[in-house]
Amino acid sequence: MCIGIPMQVLRTEPGHAWVAGRGEVKRVDTALIDAPHEGEWLLVFLDAARERIAADRAAEVNGVLDLLQGALAGASTQPFDEVGFALPSRMDPTALAALAGRATPESFPE
Repeated sequence: MCIGIPMQVLRTEPGHAWVAGRGEVKRVDTALIDAPHEGEWLLVFLDAARERIAADRAAEVNGVLDLLQGALAGASTQPFDEVGFALPSRMDPTALAALAGRATPESFPE
């Protein structure tokens, strides 16, 4: 399994960007996206930027990664109501349909 890490662009160079996130700074390949700009957020998989993401989406992904890290460490996790966003299991059918890119809940396969 590959997990995308949200990282913020510090500086760019042809075909690469220096990014920071989750306690590390590294150089990543940007061949799969248009040239990034300083301050943008990227979702990074295996040292390659795969997509641009909004700052609020980066915060959501980091929130989930924090929950996962805590669970793996055996720590009691904070209540889901306090993570700062709605987990899919807590969404109403219309919000879940929008998250999945479907117009209505009725468009989900049976």
